[in-house]
Amino acid sequence: MLRHPVDADVDADVDVDVDVDVLSDDVGIKFVSAKPSPSFHQQSRHFSTRTALRKQQGLTIWLTGLSASGKSTIAVELEHQLLTHYNVAAYRLDGDNIRFGLNKDLGFSEADRNENIRRIAEVAKLFADSNTIAITSFISPYRKDRETARQLHAAAIHGEEGGQGSSGLPFVEVYIDVPVEVAEQRDPKGLYKKAREGIIKEFTGISAPYEAPEKPEIHIKSHEVGIKEAVAVIIEYLEAKGYLPERAVQN
Repeated sequence: MLRHPVDADVDADVDVDVDVDVLSDDVGIKFVSAKPSPSFHQQSRHFSTRTALRKQQGLTIWLTGLSASGKSTIAVELEHQLLTHYNVAAYRLDGDNIRFGLNKDLGFSEADRNENIRRIAEVAKLFADSNTIAITSFISPYRKDRETARQLHAAAIHGEEGGQGSSGLPFVEVYIDVPVEVAEQRDPKGLYKKAREGIIKEFTGISAPYEAPEKPEIHIKSHEVGIKEAVAVIIEYLEAKGYLPERAVQN
């Protein structure tokens, strides 16, 4: 524990936890660097209190599937219906959009894909903890990465140090299933064509693997149902689980 030096702009009684690196030599010990050691800062309101005040459940709806499977289109319609029909706060996190900002430093190697999903899982968890419904639409091709996202939500501590009274945050995996040949026929961005030509390397479904979910909460075959029908399936599940309030606007 180090005490901050007295400063006119700093409270002299503020304590700072640090990890200190030291080196020893013939003369004695040298302090090389002091690195802040983060500690969890408790929220001003408990998760259950925020839930009661905001009158909605926070959770993450994780859409996964091949490029051109329909994830983003379904996510857009789902967000729209939650906002307009249920008057709940919902926010869509899109795989393409995130790479313009938060993850613009990442490529498409397996390691970068892992980090891409880790970051967005952490962001989605924060949205869910704030009692917002996070809707993510990411290819997220690897089971271990999706499981990491799930476990991050399961271990969420809801603003209480040590997780006392916490039961985790709901995580709903939605597999948007489509045969690769159908996705390739759709190919709105021409990505499959470029992957076949070797222009795009490590493209999921062509030159990189997609590991389909084994036990998703929801399995939608987007080549067999329309967008509104797919969204209806998701909403029906959310209602059955008690994640949504009473519908505010009827069709």
